[in-house]
Amino acid sequence: MVQVRAKETPARDLIEIVRQLVSSLPVPVIVNDRADIAIIAGAAGVHLGADDLPVDAVRAFAVPSFIIGASLGSSAELESAREADYVGIGPAFVTASKSDAGRPLSFEEIAALERMAGAPAVAIGGISAANAGELLARCPRLAGVAALSSLFGADDVESAARALRAASGR
Repeated sequence: MVQVRAKETPARDLIEIVRQLVSSLPVPVIVNDRADIAIIAGAAGVHLGADDLPVDAVRAFAVPSFIIGASLGSSAELESAREADYVGIGPAFVTASKSDAGRPLSFEEIAALERMAGAPAVAIGGISAANAGELLARCPRLAGVAALSSLFGADDVESAARALRAASGR
């Protein structure tokens, strides 16, 4: 799954970017925050943050097969994440890719949120090949990890992705 996160990109441009990715990638494309853009561009779904539309509101107008993910950083956000198809829990570690991510959660907090979520969960925030293995060993019920900086900050994205996958053991 690939998530398009381009908060500063004008809507018209974002629609074109998403359409191009949808037509060229063999995996589902998810749009961050913008259900309207995701639907217009033919994406598989949307990922909603705590300040975005609630999951149940998007469910009211999206087709049944539309994937809806939700961010989860505390138990206070559980209610808005209910009915999500998956949750992204974090930040797991310090991250430079999101300035308002907050403090990293402990492994215990991540595991507790995963148990409470009621949906498949991935950890996000500062994930790299150096820390993914320990994270997944300490939180074995996680479905996986999501990464940005460790992949797209690398000189060779494919090699970085392979290293992350190998480190995660999945």
